[in-house]
Amino acid sequence: MATRALIFDFDGTLADTEAAVLRSWQEMFAGHGVELPLDVWHTVIGTQNTAATMFKLLAEQVENVDPETLRPAMRARVHELLAEDGPREGVLDYLDEAARRDLTLAVASSSSGTWVHGQLDRLGLSSRFAAVETGDRHKAKPDPDTYLATLRTLGVTAEEALAFEDSPHGVSAAKAAGITTIAVPNPITATLDFAKADLVLPSFTTTPLSTLLQRFGT
Repeated sequence: MATRALIFDFDGTLADTEAAVLRSWQEMFAGHGVELPLDVWHTVIGTQNTAATMFKLLAEQVENVDPETLRPAMRARVHELLAEDGPREGVLDYLDEAARRDLTLAVASSSSGTWVHGQLDRLGLSSRFAAVETGDRHKAKPDPDTYLATLRTLGVTAEEALAFEDSPHGVSAAKAAGITTIAVPNPITATLDFAKADLVLPSFTTTPLSTLLQRFGT
């Protein structure tokens, strides 16, 4: 069946925001004299549990931690780190090729709508996407709800879509929705298990979108 829509995860896929978020948490832990274990970080990538898990872990190692006093500084640090960052390399080529082929674009993210819309605005990408479904409106990944909602909003079937993800949780969500899924890991997730993905690409620059469309439906 011909592909009509491309659905992208946001954090770590369209833009490498995860690197900035991880660095801000690492700096916070270091500021309290402890280290953030990467194996714990990997368990929350692509979910909505990051902050709760990190603050719980910090509280287990440091006494009298108050998340509400730490959140503003952490958020400010993330925005500072992201200020000059753009989309992941090769993403704009994919979006441009999709536009030439009249494919509909969407975002399915576990993050909040405020975060995703704000970042899309910062990157100048908001007008490119016909739908943005987020974790504050639907069950977060690895539940398929964000993807199922995206399919409904776009009016396409799972067979008419391709999903792009950077985390195993995200891949699981898209596959549970019945969507062919291409994993494009970033440096933080590159060592994780992507066995459930239909294809794993080292980056968006290694394989043009036209090749994927030929392989998976168009």
